[in-house]
Amino acid sequence: MQIVHIIHGPNLNLLGTREPAVYGHETLADVEARLSKAAQSAGVQLLCRQSNHEGDLVDWIQQAGRAGEGVVLNAGAYTHTSVALRDAIAGSGARVIEVHVSNVHARESFRHTSLIAPVASGIVVGFGTLSYDLALQGLLALAGQQKS
Repeated sequence: MQIVHIIHGPNLNLLGTREPAVYGHETLADVEARLSKAAQSAGVQLLCRQSNHEGDLVDWIQQAGRAGEGVVLNAGAYTHTSVALRDAIAGSGARVIEVHVSNVHARESFRHTSLIAPVASGIVVGFGTLSYDLALQGLLALAGQQKS
């Protein structure tokens, strides 16, 4: 794995200003800058993307899966509704770590079900924006195990 895809779904462009009591004050640019430093230290390249459009996310997951590259995915609300994202992960063979900034299990009941979880390699939930860092570490560890 030479490239890791960081894929952010709907409304994550509002990170830092959207419901800061739930999602914190750190912006998406702040998160990506921190992740880029960690990736550089690990010798991998990051490709960070955000879209509010489900089809974009599907395309990017398929692209990563076909290339054998890992994905850190915060699908936002699509986590709970998108069969298309679930099928993109399963169909492309993408190694995906599902990420949530908030603890979705302590929130509204509709957030308790993830359609992505059954096809994800791991899930990181509820550590604020640190969830992304933990997901990246997990993905890199899994890739290291695969090489062994």
